[in-house]
Amino acid sequence: MGKNILVYGAGISGCGAAQVLAARGEKVLLYNDNPCLIDEELKILLEAHGGAVLFGAENFLAALKNVKQIILSPGVPCDCDNVVKAERKNIEIISEVELGYRFCQGHIAAITGTNGKTTTTTLVGEMFKCLPVPSAVGGNIGAAFSKEVEGLSASSWIAAELSSFQLERVITFAPDIAVIMNLTPDHIERHHTMEAYAAAKKNIFARQSSEQITVLNYDDPQVRYWSTETRGQVCYFSRKTVLPEGIFVQNDNFVVKWKDEEHIICSKADVNIFGGHNEENIMAAIACGYFAGVSVADMGKVLRDFQGVEHRLEYVAEINGVKYYNDSKATNTDSTIKALEAFPQGGIILLAGGHDKMTDLRPMMELVREKVDALVLLGEAKERFYENALLCDVPKEKIFLAADFADAVKIAHAEAKAPQVVLLSPACSSYDMFKNYPERGRTFKNLVRALKQEEEK
Repeated sequence: MGKNILVYGAGISGCGAAQVLAARGEKVLLYNDNPCLIDEELKILLEAHGGAVLFGAENFLAALKNVKQIILSPGVPCDCDNVVKAERKNIEIISEVELGYRFCQGHIAAITGTNGKTTTTTLVGEMFKCLPVPSAVGGNIGAAFSKEVEGLSASSWIAAELSSFQLERVITFAPDIAVIMNLTPDHIERHHTMEAYAAAKKNIFARQSSEQITVLNYDDPQVRYWSTETRGQVCYFSRKTVLPEGIFVQNDNFVVKWKDEEHIICSKADVNIFGGHNEENIMAAIACGYFAGVSVADMGKVLRDFQGVEHRLEYVAEINGVKYYNDSKATNTDSTIKALEAFPQGGIILLAGGHDKMTDLRPMMELVREKVDALVLLGEAKERFYENALLCDVPKEKIFLAADFADAVKIAHAEAKAPQVVLLSPACSSYDMFKNYPERGRTFKNLVRALKQEEEK
C-alpha cells in the first residue's frame, strides 16, 4: 500500500495543492487543525484516490505513520507542535510554493517584500498577457501557486506574489526573475526575529543561477546589500538615483538601461497610480516585463491603462469636496507611512487601528503629527496607538477613539472639510473585526457610499 501525502491547512493554498496532487493520482490527506467546510467535489476527488479529509491533532499524529511528504500551507507556522513531531520522523516537509515549482514547466517571475507585492504582481501579470505565450498569476494573489502552474508550457510565464510564509519551506525553488521590493518590520509574531523574517525573504533568490535575474530595491539599504548574497545577475531599481544600469526615474520618465540598451517606458504623468511607493512598484514591474521579453510599447500601454488594485490607495468617492481612499491593505506601519507620503500636501483624516502587530509606532506617528489633521483610532490597537500618538506630540484634540468601525467612518466624515482627504490605512491586520482586509475595505467603501447617498438626497 503506497504512502500518503499530507497537505497541512485547508485554505486556498492547501485545497489547491490537494486538488493538484489528487488529480495526479496521489493519495492525499487534507488536514486542518480545526473543523472547516471543504468543497464536496474536492472531498470526492480525494476519496476516489484513497485520500481523506482529517481534523484534529490526534488524527494528524495517527496519519504520520503512513505519510511520505507534508505540504505546508502558508498559514501553518514551521515551528508548531505538529510540524516539529513530523520533522522527528524525517518526513519531507515543503511549502505549497515548492510543490508548485516542482510541477512548473514554464518561467517564473517571483515578487516578495514587506509592501508593494500585490500591485507589482498585478502589473507584471498584465504585462505578461502581452507576450505571445500562455501566462498566469498566482501565489499570495488569486489561486494557489501549484494550481496556477498546471498546464503551463515551457515557454509560458507566471507572475507569483510570495509572502515570507510561502518562502519558509522552499528547497529547490529558483525563479527566472526574483524581486525583493523592500524590507521593514512585519510578521514578527510568526518569525520571532527580523533576522528570521529576512532569511525567509532571501529564499526567493537563494538558489538562483548566474543565468537568472535578481531585482533589488537600490533605495532600501538592506535589500541593496543582498546583491552580495545572490548568484543571479543583479538589476537594481531606484526612484532616487539615476543608476549606471538598471531601472530608474530620469526627467520624470521611467527608464530601463541594461547592457547596451536604453529605453524610456513612459512618463510619471502617464500613470494613474500615485505615490513614491507606486513608482517603486512600477519599476519592479518594468524589470520583470523587460527580462521576460515584453516590448517597450506594451509595457508603456499597460502602465498607462492600469488603474491600481482594490484596497490599495483605492479612490472610493468624493463627498462635499472631500475625497475618500480605501487603503485597507495597509496591514503594517510601513505601508501606512507610504500611504501618508503619497499625499504631499497633507490635510489627511486618517482611520487607523485593528489587530495590533505590536510593531514600533514612532516613525508612523511622527509622520501623523506632520500630515494628519484628525486621527481616528479603532479596534484592539486603538489604546496603544493613542498612547504612542501622544508620545510623539500629536495634539490630543486631533485624536478620536471610535466605538466601532462604522463610528470611525462617521467621525471622519464629520471632521473632514474640503480639500482634506479621508484615508483608511489601518497599519494593522483586520482579524479583530473582519475575516480579512478585503472585507474591511469593502465595508469601508459601502459605508462611504451610503454617506454619499445621504448627502445627495
